[in-house]
Amino acid sequence: MGQFKEVVQKSSLHPKPVGLVLQYGTAGFRTKAQDLNHIMFRMGLLAVLRSRKTKSTIGIMVTASHNPEEDNGIKLVDPLGEMLAPAWEEYATQLANAEEQGLLTALKDVIEKEAVNMQQEACVVVGRDTRPSSEKLSQAVLDGVMSLGGKYHDYGLVTTPQLHFMVCCRNTHGQYGTASVEGYYQKISQAFVELTKQAPNRTDDHKHLKVDGANGIGALKLKELEGFLQKELLVTLYNDGSSGKLNYLCGADFVKVHQKSPEGVEMLAGERCCSFDGDADRIIYYYNDDAGRFHLLDGDKIATLMSTFLKELLTKTGLDLQIVVVQTAYSNGSSTRYLEETMKVKVHCTKTGLKYLHHKAQEFDIGVYFEANGHGTVLFSKGAEEKIKQLAQNENAANEKRKAAKILASTINLINQTVGDAISDMLVIEAVLALKGLAVHQWDAMYTNLPNRQLKVKVNRRVIKTTDVERCAVSPPGLQEAVNALVKKYSLSRAFVRPSGTEDVVRVYSEADTQDNADTLAYEVSLAVYKLAGGVGEEPKPLQ
Repeated sequence: MGQFKEVVQKSSLHPKPVGLVLQYGTAGFRTKAQDLNHIMFRMGLLAVLRSRKTKSTIGIMVTASHNPEEDNGIKLVDPLGEMLAPAWEEYATQLANAEEQGLLTALKDVIEKEAVNMQQEACVVVGRDTRPSSEKLSQAVLDGVMSLGGKYHDYGLVTTPQLHFMVCCRNTHGQYGTASVEGYYQKISQAFVELTKQAPNRTDDHKHLKVDGANGIGALKLKELEGFLQKELLVTLYNDGSSGKLNYLCGADFVKVHQKSPEGVEMLAGERCCSFDGDADRIIYYYNDDAGRFHLLDGDKIATLMSTFLKELLTKTGLDLQIVVVQTAYSNGSSTRYLEETMKVKVHCTKTGLKYLHHKAQEFDIGVYFEANGHGTVLFSKGAEEKIKQLAQNENAANEKRKAAKILASTINLINQTVGDAISDMLVIEAVLALKGLAVHQWDAMYTNLPNRQLKVKVNRRVIKTTDVERCAVSPPGLQEAVNALVKKYSLSRAFVRPSGTEDVVRVYSEADTQDNADTLAYEVSLAVYKLAGGVGEEPKPLQ
């Protein structure tokens, strides 16, 4: 009992509100910051157990990503920088929801089920975003870690992908890189400079990029990175956190949903612009054409650019490696057709959520995955990395083959394979555009997106259940039939509804031959959801 005495004492400082129930979802826990104190403490406890079980360093990130500033959240990071194992997500939910007097029982239950050796050393690393609540909440995490005898390293203000990177570095004993923010900057900047120096006829004009930092941690870290880039990228930073609210009228989610530029970003025709989200694990590109029309380059466009680049290099190397793009139901139908029919790249569809995409991408030599919201990365199997490295170092190989392998090797170093990373992805995109000599409108012209619309409907998200990787609703009764009937009214159309993994809403997605039809279809489907799934508040209104 002695080892749990401190848990009981400390837990009383982080009491659970009676009756509050939260679930560890695809993005960990997320809710209003004032309801998270006990969750933070208990996740500190769970991280110690996970560390002892895996005999590895475990990460904890305090963030609510693209959610409003008054929210916060927490997610655990497994040893290789990946998402928490599903069985442990269940434990997280159980620990979070145990009433005060049942906490020790819930804790011992995990220890028993997982046969955790409580004498094993434990190490937890913690990071946080710039929300006003994050510092206090991360202190509650540390209380949890210390009360079970765990050691910790507090990285303070970092992006979510930086924390994932550092967890991986620590557990691979430096093979993946140096486990510090500076080590992260050095690794990706060196690879970026190596790539861009090989770009033909690159002028200062090509190096300019406007970045919306969402008034979040990504803006802070991008400023730190700039000194490492040797003026190979010239950034103009907006929404840098010096004024303005986190994610308010800015950030990747705002741009994607509203399909317009963020507050304060002045765009001249043809200028490349991009937006991070609140914890810098998503990125979206956009520009205005000569007629002043706004164009969005989302995760589908990013995946297409990267996979096309990688496929061309692979062909030059002559290496027998398979490249696959993993998408979700949100991926635009045009991107799927372009990849399969024009680029002859295989495409797989999975459920929404990074863990599903990441897991699927791990099955291939090279797996490219991006959610349409700009969240994604590229994974290389150990075998693929080895073959590429060997060819790059083989002095007897044909010049063109070796050069292509060297570019691939630098690209591998530039990509953060642990998780979607706005900063790393931005540098990959900039390097690819430079090497291919593409302007932003030429990238956009690879294929034309079908007009689409995303909406949210306030309902109890647990009412809606889906199948067929979330493209078909199986409850409540009659909803899918209603959606099918509405879809039939429009050309080149599809629509689906799915419960959000992060908010108490249902997300509606539609595609059709024109924007007006996509908007009308999204509205009609939203109305059907509202009526059949017990909508909350005002019923959806037609889009203007």
